[in-house]
Amino acid sequence: MGTAMSVLNRLAGARVVERLGIKAPVDRAVYQATKAGFSTIGAANRTFVAARKLGRPERLPAAGDRGVFDLTPTEEQQLIADTVREFAAEQLRPAAAVADDKCETPPELLGTAASLGLTLVGVPEELGGLATERSTVTNVLVAEALAHGDLGLALACLAPAAVSNALVRWGEETQQATYLPAFVGDDVPAAALAVQEPRPLFDPFSLHTKAYRTAGGFVLEGVKSLVPRASAAELFVVAAELDGRGPALFIVESSSAGLTVESEPAMGLRAAATGRLVLSQVSVPSSALLGGADPAVYADCVRLARLGWCALAVGTGAAVLEYVTGYVNDRVAFGEPVSHRQGVAFKVADIGTELDGMRLVTYRAASRAEQGKPFAREVALARKLCADKGMAIGSDGVQLLGGHGFVKEHPVERWYRDLRAVGLMEGAVLV
Repeated sequence: MGTAMSVLNRLAGARVVERLGIKAPVDRAVYQATKAGFSTIGAANRTFVAARKLGRPERLPAAGDRGVFDLTPTEEQQLIADTVREFAAEQLRPAAAVADDKCETPPELLGTAASLGLTLVGVPEELGGLATERSTVTNVLVAEALAHGDLGLALACLAPAAVSNALVRWGEETQQATYLPAFVGDDVPAAALAVQEPRPLFDPFSLHTKAYRTAGGFVLEGVKSLVPRASAAELFVVAAELDGRGPALFIVESSSAGLTVESEPAMGLRAAATGRLVLSQVSVPSSALLGGADPAVYADCVRLARLGWCALAVGTGAAVLEYVTGYVNDRVAFGEPVSHRQGVAFKVADIGTELDGMRLVTYRAASRAEQGKPFAREVALARKLCADKGMAIGSDGVQLLGGHGFVKEHPVERWYRDLRAVGLMEGAVLV
């Protein structure tokens, strides 16, 4: 992709880059987060205005067919993933417990994450980003690396990229010219892809949030749940049923009249400061419709979001495996490490086996999506495997620590809670 060095240069102020021996001047973003209240209007909104006119929307071409079945990341992709993973280990992991307790993401972490260029990876060079072709595999590697630090904080860091990726893939020229410049600057706005709704057995293809046509555009009515950093977000991409035609995506600014946000702390993902988005007769212009209400666009949105959650599950599962391996080797009972017991050793081996399967099926789906090939089947397989085995890995991690798995002194109880979101969450991330 030719983006590895550009991403690394944006990390020049961090200790990880000093150890890599890379030094280049870069302005560090100063990112101010708005604290969530119990119920509030949308975050104070910047004015989104088209800085220039585009003759046509910019689309990234599909990556070239490699000709062989090879899921090995390129040298550039691996360098990006290693750098992000080190950032996650040094900054996300230490901050995760406090962020989980407070149900908020530290502003300084968001500023550093913005300086990583997470929203630049999927934006074309012509629009100020770094991409020359589709970057699904790279996005999956980045999500996996961030989740190795903490899933909740990873979600908060990746939420704006979900919106910028949607605008690149399906936005018209006016939409791209109006909103994308904010995502390639230093002051990246908080933004979120809102698909989930607060009801049992939620089906993203059967939405209760409705959009009705009016003379000047559309009116949205409904509720979205578990929206990352909802109270701070300045821009949303909202899924709604359009006049009986099926689900569609709409761009909604947080300053829109009738839009309110309620605090919605959950069992997991607490560090992402999830909130509930309430849409009460919210009017948006006709230009807010994203992707022309094409059913294929919405289907791809759901699949790419599910793929993102698979990547987050893989990263968190790897963290569990790494932690419990060290624990069972160090924990001594009856004069020997507990890892000498077959019941323990086999369970750790099972985690490693399932994790490799989750990773491979996720990479395969990402590779097909990046190359422009059909990938619905592969995403369905990845979703099923990562939802089931991800929760099992979280549960086994708690079990292997015994009583220590139940207390907050060790992070496995948090990872267990976060991993349960993989099988139920829709939207929020987009690779």
